Amino acid sequence: MVDANQSALHVKPGCATPAPPERTKRISKPKQEISAARYVEGILAGDRSILARAITLIESSRTEDQQIAEDILEKCLPSSRNSIRVGFTGIPGAGKSSLIESIGKHLIKERGEKVAVLAIDPSSQLSGGSILGDKTRMTFLASSEMAFIRPSPSRGAHGGVAQNTRNAILLCEAAGYRNTLVETVGVGQSEAAVGSMVDFFLLVTLAGAGDELQGIKRGVMEMADVVVVNKTDGENIRAAERARTEAASALHFLPASPSGWVPRALACSAHTGRGVVELWSCVLEYLSITKPSGWFERKRHDQARHAMQENIEQGLLQMFRSDLVVQQRRALLEQWVLAGEISAVRATRELLALFASRSATGAPTI
Repeated sequence: MVDANQSALHVKPGCATPAPPERTKRISKPKQEISAARYVEGILAGDRSILARAITLIESSRTEDQQIAEDILEKCLPSSRNSIRVGFTGIPGAGKSSLIESIGKHLIKERGEKVAVLAIDPSSQLSGGSILGDKTRMTFLASSEMAFIRPSPSRGAHGGVAQNTRNAILLCEAAGYRNTLVETVGVGQSEAAVGSMVDFFLLVTLAGAGDELQGIKRGVMEMADVVVVNKTDGENIRAAERARTEAASALHFLPASPSGWVPRALACSAHTGRGVVELWSCVLEYLSITKPSGWFERKRHDQARHAMQENIEQGLLQMFRSDLVVQQRRALLEQWVLAGEISAVRATRELLALFASRSATGAPTI
């Protein structure tokens, strides 16, 4: 994949249009590095450009960037409490981006509240590239000073959620965005990762896309706080209402939620705005039930614990892969496994034992 800045320089000889005499070409200078304190100052002031750069920083795999990112997150944590996090999932084409646009417009115009949108696009398994086209379907939010949209590639992260989405949520909240809307890939992976970072989980579906109930995984239905049948407009109203009734019936047979909230099914139209106000009223009603009971805070604590556990696992995996002695032994063991000389279980156990012994003695990984 060619970098955007590089591609602009790769022009075929003789094809470039000469610049007018009165204009001279300017070579763009790289952005000046700024300190962690300046990042924090800009984020807390609601500077969207600084916020965008900070999220890019936490997505970086460079060691020096990760160190600065950790410092930024630590200083922003105290300002990331007062917020609502809502996750959106559903099959491609269900209208998740359009629904987020409609809800965002309601929050900004009717309630005067800022909105942050973290839209996760699927990455190619071959090139790792991503289209990142969700922003083009949110024209109002993209042009509003009250909104911040951040498309990010999934890069193979579990559950269709980018690896650093949790940290991006914290930075958006510190920047004053009371409402953070997270749109997942929605291509059939387990969406458990969504529930581990949002307060309210919303499943978007539509009528006429096959057997609505057969096509929805039970696990996702059990996680959903609301099932929304989108595109309830025009000639699709009757079919959408029928799909909503079927979804409500399916929810009725699921186990009761320990939060005290009773999941429900709604019909709405992102195109006409029908049902959007009622949908957000459900979010607010959920908060009015779960905050006094203490469930809201307990869920946030569980999410923080889960995030720590996930980071530990990712860190251990990275350490394992960076140990050259372990990887050399792994290459040999793989040959034996492929030849049928030893089992994969035994090979794994031997590699983990080797890694543990080297870690205990403080042996260098390179």
